[in-house]
Amino acid sequence: MTASALQAERHLLLLGSGRHRPLLRMLPPRPRVPLPHRRRSWPRAVRVSPGDGGGAGGFASAVEKRSIPGIVGEEEHGATGEEELEGEVAGALELKWPPWEGLAERYKLIGATSLAFVICNMDKVNLSIAIIPMSHQYGWNSSTAGLVQSSFFWGYALSQLPGGWLAKLFGGRKVLEVGVVTWSLATAIVPVVAGFMPGLVLSRILVGIGEGVSPSAATDLIARSIPLQERSRAVAVVFGGLSFGSVLGLLFAPPIIQNLGWESVFYIFGLLGIVWCLGFESLKVQRFGDKEGILNLGQSSTGSDGLISSAMSSESSHSSLEDLQNSLKDVPWGAFFKSKAVWAMIYAHFCGSWGHYTCLSWLPTFFSEELNLNLTEAAWVSVLPPLGSMIITSIAAPFADNLISNGVDTTKVRKICQTIAFVSPATFMMLSSVDLGLPPWEIVAFLTSGLALSSFALSGLYCTHQDISREYASILLGITNTVGAVPGIVGIALTGFLLDSTHSWSISLFVPSIFFYLTGTAVWLAFASSEPQDFSKSEPES
Repeated sequence: MTASALQAERHLLLLGSGRHRPLLRMLPPRPRVPLPHRRRSWPRAVRVSPGDGGGAGGFASAVEKRSIPGIVGEEEHGATGEEELEGEVAGALELKWPPWEGLAERYKLIGATSLAFVICNMDKVNLSIAIIPMSHQYGWNSSTAGLVQSSFFWGYALSQLPGGWLAKLFGGRKVLEVGVVTWSLATAIVPVVAGFMPGLVLSRILVGIGEGVSPSAATDLIARSIPLQERSRAVAVVFGGLSFGSVLGLLFAPPIIQNLGWESVFYIFGLLGIVWCLGFESLKVQRFGDKEGILNLGQSSTGSDGLISSAMSSESSHSSLEDLQNSLKDVPWGAFFKSKAVWAMIYAHFCGSWGHYTCLSWLPTFFSEELNLNLTEAAWVSVLPPLGSMIITSIAAPFADNLISNGVDTTKVRKICQTIAFVSPATFMMLSSVDLGLPPWEIVAFLTSGLALSSFALSGLYCTHQDISREYASILLGITNTVGAVPGIVGIALTGFLLDSTHSWSISLFVPSIFFYLTGTAVWLAFASSEPQDFSKSEPES
């Protein structure tokens, strides 16, 4: 073999241990994979000089290598270059698991929070289905059933302000975990105490307390980790989990009850929350092991991507009682209640909650008794409003974000969305409450359409807390949600009382909701605002 033949073959390796013992080995061509993060290595000029050793056509073991100017040579990468290439090719072909591994931290956080909200509403709606066989077993009338269902909202109302304050102090992640554990354990003990009314009411109050801190925790996470242009979608994903949870709860509760008994639905749904906590805790530990920085809440700081991120200081977990009291005093409560925008949010939240909670609790019974549907049919029909809400949410969120991205005033966008959320259900409830001789499927279609369109509130009212103040968003939601929980206490029980007194679904369920929807629209259009509020001089607004 001659030197010219060697130069013609690009894939020869010259391996030798001495001057007179050359060893040539021909290898198949190696496929080259362009790597985006390094300059591509190009072929180098190789000159092989004849040696002074003998042998027919012998070669010297010395090989002179010259890099082409401007091209990265082997001298820069060293002998490990080929090994690095092999490792990177293997890494490129290796499938990532879990599939969300490459997502930004804020998206993982939002996804996990949304899953918690799915379980949240599954544990909320399970009683609206189980209340039917429970009432038959224990001989409850509508007033007693309304009392049992409304007891959830006693705890829900009590935990709103503490939940917002704790989320601001300790971070939404920790508060959310504690909330899920609380409501899951309280759900699981319902069958044990169902025959003892005070115990049953107390268990549902504990469920309400656990679920009551979750919206404030989620709002704190969104306000600190999501930019304005993505906020509507983030809120929609997280709070949209409630609608998905309603769908799953209403779908799975009837067959579970019919096959395993009504007690089993509380055991199974409670177990789901415990499993979520274990998975969320392990995911958090893995994230703490990363070097990339984690989205925790506490002292806020600006991350490299320009978003507001935060890190809980180690001292915050050892805060003394005096520190907690001082942090509570630092909240500008007076400034909140001097703002017309805050009052508009409070009343709008009350009005929206009246229609939402009363329908969520009483529609399965309405479909069962008024439309003569059995338990499974009533549950399946009750799935339609939250299912429609999921569809509308997927439309409303990008609609609002796109308007804001295109320069439309944020306040105007929030007013448009909230008006749709209020006027739509009011209109369809009017059509459902008037005796027009409509067949049952048309009434179902009206109620489904109206309640589904009310999900525009996720791009209206529920974004306004973050819009006007990132720092106090969780506390503001705690304030409005406290008032918004009152319809759960008063409205659900009042609906049962009016139903026993008047035997009219129109008067007991629809008329009060229509009134609050329309008055809420008027107040929102007059006083709502998404302009950042200077509640505290220490709060940076941008």
